[in-house]
Amino acid sequence: MVEFGHVITAMVTPFDEGLNVDYTRAADLARRLVEEGSDSLVVAGTTGESPTLSDEEKVRLFRTVKEAVGEKAKVIAGTGTYDTRHSIHLSKEAEKAGVDGLLLVVPYYNKPSQEGLYKHFRAIAEETRLPAILYNIPGRTGVNMLPETVARLAEVSNIVGIKEASGNLDQVSEIRRRTPKEFLIYSGDDSLTLPILAVGGIGVISVASHLAGRQIQEMIRSFLGGDIQRALDLHLRLLPLFKAMFVTTNPAPVKAALALAGFPVGGLRPPLVEVTEKEREVIAAALRELALVEVGG
Repeated sequence: MVEFGHVITAMVTPFDEGLNVDYTRAADLARRLVEEGSDSLVVAGTTGESPTLSDEEKVRLFRTVKEAVGEKAKVIAGTGTYDTRHSIHLSKEAEKAGVDGLLLVVPYYNKPSQEGLYKHFRAIAEETRLPAILYNIPGRTGVNMLPETVARLAEVSNIVGIKEASGNLDQVSEIRRRTPKEFLIYSGDDSLTLPILAVGGIGVISVASHLAGRQIQEMIRSFLGGDIQRALDLHLRLLPLFKAMFVTTNPAPVKAALALAGFPVGGLRPPLVEVTEKEREVIAAALRELALVEVGG
């Protein structure tokens, strides 16, 4: 069974003042995240601003982050696009770069049928030896991958799990009911991690773990170890942070939060924009509540 752990951080992509990828800062961030509780890192996912990264930038990021963390953590490359051929090409390049797995998002904008989704993901998986995690996020892609399609794809030997961000616990339960116990179900929403654990999930592919990786790790391990009350207490304590990370379009809030916490990672590539002052104060308040910044910060 493939082991990606319980806390996978969907890593932001650091930029310099000219909005060029800052590979040195990316390596520093990767090491910091592993030290602070992340078992694996997703590189060049949506949180990493994948739509505005070139293939060359993505592949260099894959290499950079893998070299930075070595065997201390798994690196999962975001190689899914709305084009099957392009996704296959990028997945092959990621494999050459030495990553440990792939994150394959449901094709966005072109809204394929369920059969189209099945053929898309199967085609990618058949062209690589890497384990692949599917990513269902209908709010961004415009199409919801149904549990029966996930169950069919779980029969493909190197499709090992799913990041579920539909927000529908019944759907997560149905996926669990239809797939083998070895099939990994990760929450795609920080605030739904605990409920998803209760219906058979193994962990989270997280944004908030940029700031609170150790606490999220403790929450998950407490639940899986049977200390439900401790897990609930941590969930409730972390909830304002979970919500603050999505006060506006991701990854603007988490980049603002990292700057407030003393680890700036640069701006955002257009069409994304910085958080407003009102949004920044919501983020700062959540960080102060968890003592992640100074009271006056």
